[in-house]
Amino acid sequence: MVLVKTQAGQEALKDRRGSLSSRQRSAFILFDGKRSTGEILAATAAMGITQEDVQAMIAQGLLAPLPGQSLPAAFATPHDATAEPAPATDLGTVASPLEGSGRSPKERYQAAYPIATELTAGLGLRGFRLNLAVEGAGSFEDLAALAPKIREAVGDAKFKRLDEALFD
Repeated sequence: MVLVKTQAGQEALKDRRGSLSSRQRSAFILFDGKRSTGEILAATAAMGITQEDVQAMIAQGLLAPLPGQSLPAAFATPHDATAEPAPATDLGTVASPLEGSGRSPKERYQAAYPIATELTAGLGLRGFRLNLAVEGAGSFEDLAALAPKIREAVGDAKFKRLDEALFD
């Protein structure tokens, strides 16, 4: 789903006094009507932004779907605390935290990032650009996208540690 800032959202961003936390504000800026919610969640996973943060911004009227699109049913009506909880709506996250060991993408990133930087730094000048790409990776999805290049550069034996940290 692609979301855009509402007029109230634009004002909350300018005022800096709204109900947005600093990490939510960082994610909020990325909602430009071009990126999908899944892409934004992937880009901000290292900051701890979750679907619940996005749902809160929608509930506050700060974000809305593109004109002509509609919100999923879970967002269409206010949540009633006495009603049964609505099923979780998948906003397009890239990796499910229930896959593999059950770790979240953020936990996987935190475990894999030091390994990836160690491996690529050990390549010397021939791995300089790859090392820069790893250092610029800000999420699990970014590191996962670089994994094949790292495997090719360091070989299967050295890559095994990173593979386990990312995909176990």
